[in-house]
Amino acid sequence: MTVSSARPELLGLHHVALRTSNYEATRAFYVDIFGMEIEWEPDNDNVYLTSGTDNLAIHRVAESTNTPQLLDHIGFIVPKPMDVDAWYEYLAERNVEMAASPRTHRDGARSFYCVDPSGVQVQVIYHPPLSETSTS
Repeated sequence: MTVSSARPELLGLHHVALRTSNYEATRAFYVDIFGMEIEWEPDNDNVYLTSGTDNLAIHRVAESTNTPQLLDHIGFIVPKPMDVDAWYEYLAERNVEMAASPRTHRDGARSFYCVDPSGVQVQVIYHPPLSETSTS
């Protein structure tokens, strides 16, 4: 198979998501100790924090989880919503395993997930606060 498309633009790795069974303490650690601000808290199980040029998501998991904290995914920021779709096509042409198709989120972000060779989920995301800050 001949792969012809060029690699779309990336603004860098600005997003990490953690799963934790110690949600309140983890949230307080990053807010109170590191001084991160709450960007969005859609419910009592999820919070998105920022220090201005990044995004840390914390997701609650059941107490029965064997480890108190797990990497959920990493995210690469792109400058425009259409870049999400360009990356999806670029990676699909290279037979990268996809975990989810592109979709637009409630907060205006657009993203999809793929899986790296080690099994780590990688999100390619247009996230307005970070995408617009990184291109200014």
